[in-house]
Amino acid sequence: MNSLTIFLGFVGPWQIAIVVALVLLMFGGRKIPELMRGLGTGIKEFKDATKTETDGEEQLKDKES
Repeated sequence: MNSLTIFLGFVGPWQIAIVVALVLLMFGGRKIPELMRGLGTGIKEFKDATKTETDGEEQLKDKES
């Protein structure tokens, strides 16, 4: 067992259900899709930015060769 498992314990279905219920209580059912949409947009922008950066590095290496 690693230290993270000892610290957090084992996460089971009841713990996940409790977290989901708390999130629903805090944000409400209408706000959840908007939050997920924003999260998806952020992940997509991050992937595009890292892809663009790695493409630029590859082009720079090709020009140097």
